Amino acid sequence: ETAHTSDDNRVAVDAVLPFQIEEQQAGTQLSNWVSSRWFAPGDFKQKGARGKFSGVYLPFWTYDAMTFSRYHGQRGDNYHETERYTDSEGKTRTRQVTKTRWRFVSGHVQRFFDDILVCATDGVPHKIVNRLEPWHLERCHPFTRQALAGFQARTYDIELGDGFEIARDRMDNQISSDVRRDIGGDHQRVHSIDTRYDALSYKQLLLPLWLLSYRYKETIYRVVVNAQTGEVQGERPYSWIKIILAVIIAASLVLAVSLGVYAFGG
Repeated sequence: ETAHTSDDNRVAVDAVLPFQIEEQQAGTQLSNWVSSRWFAPGDFKQKGARGKFSGVYLPFWTYDAMTFSRYHGQRGDNYHETERYTDSEGKTRTRQVTKTRWRFVSGHVQRFFDDILVCATDGVPHKIVNRLEPWHLERCHPFTRQALAGFQARTYDIELGDGFEIARDRMDNQISSDVRRDIGGDHQRVHSIDTRYDALSYKQLLLPLWLLSYRYKETIYRVVVNAQTGEVQGERPYSWIKIILAVIIAASLVLAVSLGVYAFGG
């Protein structure tokens, strides 16, 4: 199932995911998000992120692929061994040490990747947008102009091939995890992975977000709300006083526990 090309050689939109979170609901989700930020300044948590939401459809590429990967590496299995040593008083003692026995391995793994999503615009930071997943893409509707009524819709500025490079990095990370799991043992060394990508397909989707920019002490921050699930992600100010106090408290607790263990041991 692949996208088609429009007359101007732009890849046409295949499907759209309707808005399911209204603007008022998005505001409630944002308020809850602000109040749950532990290290936010107190006045920010009281006043909240003030601004006007914009309902926007952002373009995404989605990729499917069947992968077959051959690998070479090493498997490490731990074992215990008794060692003799001489202590500070010159006495011979024994202790158990853990060592690793390595052996060379090779094999293959397969995985089908379904709907690997890549945001197709740089208009919103990807590190924020990616944290809005998961999306329930099975609820997408075939694209029509009427589906966009009342909302903005941005066009892609990341080309299809460039988007696949991003998707392939995500696939490769998962394949690497699969290889380590297949090698097994207590430790793994992966020397090489050779992957073949078959049955490639792609679509262009428009997914709904509520976007908001707000100002706090002369700095502009951006927040996005997944307009299907209500998930909120974004930028916010930090209170360095709260962070420093938390670090001091944590260090004090560690010191107290250490002194307690020392006193108990003594």
